[in-house]
Amino acid sequence: MPDAEYVNIWMRPERPARGPKPAYSRARIADAAIRLADREGLEAATMRRIAAEIGAGAMSLYRYVPSRDDLVELMADRLMGEIDLAGVPSGDWRADLTRYADGTRAMWLRHPWIATANRSLPGYGPNQLLLIERVMGVLDPYVSLDENLALMAILNGYVEGAARDEVTTAEEIRRSGLSEEEWTARNHPYIQHLMESGKYPIFTRIAMEARQPRMSRDEQFRHGLERVLDCIAAALPRPPE
Repeated sequence: MPDAEYVNIWMRPERPARGPKPAYSRARIADAAIRLADREGLEAATMRRIAAEIGAGAMSLYRYVPSRDDLVELMADRLMGEIDLAGVPSGDWRADLTRYADGTRAMWLRHPWIATANRSLPGYGPNQLLLIERVMGVLDPYVSLDENLALMAILNGYVEGAARDEVTTAEEIRRSGLSEEEWTARNHPYIQHLMESGKYPIFTRIAMEARQPRMSRDEQFRHGLERVLDCIAAALPRPPE
């Protein structure tokens, strides 16, 4: 059964209606947690470490942030606030969605630990809600709400999938102790073996002919994003002749 005592963090008042001003704030706690996660990974953002970061008692912070899930929710919403969409929608839907995609990817690359945050359900914090209003507003004049949700799911799926792959690949290479060029060179003999076996003609063509694996990360992301935006364009009503 659902927890009858559960109250969404955004429904909890941050400070009592009366009494002295609180010594700390959720924003300050979340920012300290983000700094720790940026340096050492999400697991480092414990209440004890956060308390040491801001000069507080660990137990006192639970009055502001009751649980670990609440902390991760606050951190994630702060990151969404980094995606600058001032002036969106602008009337140019393709430019607006490109800006959103670029901003989301950049946020993931600044904070790669977000890939390890287990957040399958939306929390609807203030920054997430602002993103919803602005990004959904881009296509709202052209399509129904359900079509808008479907198209945004395609766009978000691509952006988050590409960013997740980028940060996890970078982490694997970092753990190997090699540079990306050294890591690629180390795998070259095996790839050569696969091609020479004659068993994998499509894989061989990819290795020999495809441009995308030879693009920079930025070029790969842009190439895929343009394909996604082309698909969205095909779903929009045609302008009158």
